[in-house]
Amino acid sequence: MMEILANAPVEPVGTVTYATADGLLGSVWLLVAIPLVSAAILLLLGRRADRWGHWLGVASVGVAFLLGLTYFFQLRGLENRSVELSLWEFIAVGDLRVDFGLLFDPLAAVFVLLITGVGFLIHLYAVEYMAHDPGRRRFFGYFNLFVAAMLLLVLGNNYVMLYFGWEGVGLASYLLISFWYERPSAATAGKKAFLMNRVGDAGLVIGIFIMFATLGTTQYDEVFTGVGSLTATTVLLLGLLLLLGAAGKSGQFPLQAWLPDAMEGPTPVSALIHAATMVTAGVYLIARSNPIFSANSTLQLVVVSVGALTLLLGAVIGMAKDDIKRVLAWSTVSQIGYMFLGVGLGGAAYALAIVHLLAHGFFKANMFLGAGSVMHGMRDQVDIRRFGGLAKYMKITWLTFMAGWLAIIGLPPFSGFFSKEPIIVAAFERDDWTAWLFGTAALLGAGLTAFYMTRLFVLTFHGRPRWTEDIDHPHESPKLMTIPLVLLAVGSVAAGALLVGPVPTWLEATAGLGGPEPAHEAVLSHLAITILSILVTVIGAGLAWFLFRGGTATEPQPAGVLVTAARKNLYTDAVNEAVFEKPGIFLTRALVYLDNRGIDGLVNALAAGVGGGSGRLRRLQTGFVRSYATSILAGALLVVAAFLAVEAGWLV
Repeated sequence: MMEILANAPVEPVGTVTYATADGLLGSVWLLVAIPLVSAAILLLLGRRADRWGHWLGVASVGVAFLLGLTYFFQLRGLENRSVELSLWEFIAVGDLRVDFGLLFDPLAAVFVLLITGVGFLIHLYAVEYMAHDPGRRRFFGYFNLFVAAMLLLVLGNNYVMLYFGWEGVGLASYLLISFWYERPSAATAGKKAFLMNRVGDAGLVIGIFIMFATLGTTQYDEVFTGVGSLTATTVLLLGLLLLLGAAGKSGQFPLQAWLPDAMEGPTPVSALIHAATMVTAGVYLIARSNPIFSANSTLQLVVVSVGALTLLLGAVIGMAKDDIKRVLAWSTVSQIGYMFLGVGLGGAAYALAIVHLLAHGFFKANMFLGAGSVMHGMRDQVDIRRFGGLAKYMKITWLTFMAGWLAIIGLPPFSGFFSKEPIIVAAFERDDWTAWLFGTAALLGAGLTAFYMTRLFVLTFHGRPRWTEDIDHPHESPKLMTIPLVLLAVGSVAAGALLVGPVPTWLEATAGLGGPEPAHEAVLSHLAITILSILVTVIGAGLAWFLFRGGTATEPQPAGVLVTAARKNLYTDAVNEAVFEKPGIFLTRALVYLDNRGIDGLVNALAAGVGGGSGRLRRLQTGFVRSYATSILAGALLVVAAFLAVEAGWLV
């Protein structure tokens, strides 16, 4: 029997107390089950589901969205705004008791709506985008599996359930990134994503081990209640391990290299991974674990530093890329950096980071799908140096992409302004000298974002056509692709203004995300920061428009040191190769050599010695009686000689 926990008091480890909730909230498990069952059907039925499998995939996510919306409004009507569902006892080993349970609270609710809402539009778009791919049914099976795993991640009521969803997302992302596995680049990108995520996953699982070792539980409420009993060192270690997991899944420094390479997958995969789901998992983990991160100021400083460094790193590299999808990918790295900056600042900035996450889900999905629409009309070309003048031929894609562009650069009244500007303000409100450091980094990131996104927009849709000879007439995409673009464009325009007021207030009041306003004065006034934010955005966008309005060279040109470094990802790949990959390969080869020549060599030498000695001894067994009699006589003579020698005193 499934029961519902609604703000139950903390009980001793191994016991759970449940209360009953009215309405449909007892069926929250359907959010995970529906896309999971759909994925199983699509993957197990094989070619028999080819004709209708894609529509089953779309319908499953659409139904999940409607259910999530229903649960959301029911949750708002509950006094405690938190419902926990225990399905069964999942692990019972010694003192460890883990329920397979789900938690539906305001933080989980907003993620559910984002994942299923934006995910549904991406699924709908993919029906047409993948129409001519023979593996479309399999693609939608992986898509549904990804959504189910992501929903389990955000709905789990303990860290073990979160980890199950975490690993499911990693598996599904590997399958989707390397979907066109016959391409070596896609297979390599999938493997790179999987391996780099495993580094972060190792940190997360060790952190879960520490929770059980020190607190005896992995339940959210019990862990957060027990944080106060831990030493500062333990809290710091635990938080750093969780941060490592978050950095891996969200593509933050130093584990960001896999995320741009994930562009080798189909464009809908890029939109799903980089906009609404996988890359936001790390932000969710830190926001959900806010009592741990808020308990240690050093830990918060590390999170803020990672966010500030990554938002600048992603922006600088994005300025030098010519692949339309890779520019957007590095933009995602940068924008997730803003979210890490927000959750690292703590207090009210936790909820501000979630607002930026929601707004980013709209405008980044819009732009990725817009990039796919451009590729659809340009024979899958991705080089923005070979575009130009597409606004005349792809008006819907142009207008919707424009909405995403204005949103991400943060000009009012578009959503990015309302979601990103409060994070910049919060950075300037830190109570030490780092306010200038992190505030300036956030402002500089805004200017760089405006520059490289304007460069992308202008080179793609404006200026003279620079198409290759095989492009004679670009064309607009079919309605199944443009309708999701229009809906996402509306969200890109309105999401920030609609969300920035009610969502932070609701999350602060009901999910514990928030805190008191700073008691000290900010180093700059709110008005001054707002003016500076708009000013650097206008300067960045204006400079890019001036430089690229007439197009650009279609071949790589000699560049300065900074541009060359940015084209090479600021040498981060080279550092990873030199520090980790090559030593790892050398260590592996050394271990293989030691195993072959040392361990196996010793065993083989012993075996050869026994075999050789046995062969030589075997030669003594001739089968002739006279030989055996001679051997016996020789042995007897040796024994007699030995006795005589002892008697004579020759041998002591």
